[in-house]
Amino acid sequence: MTEPLPPLVESSLQIAWDFLSGLDEIADPQQTAEYLLGNIKSQVMRGESRKLVLANRAIDNFRRRPQLVID
Repeated sequence: MTEPLPPLVESSLQIAWDFLSGLDEIADPQQTAEYLLGNIKSQVMRGESRKLVLANRAIDNFRRRPQLVID
């Protein structure tokens, strides 16, 4: 049995957010939320429906994204 799409996305986002927040890895909340949401939605559109997989992949991709360096 799969979870309906909106709660699936919401719960996956919350898991990823709580994890990153707990490690103090969120410098810009708006940018982080947009990145995680976009990543999770993209995975769902490709057919992924397991919330922990969605959250973990979003976390991994967030941590590997290029960082902006401001001098």
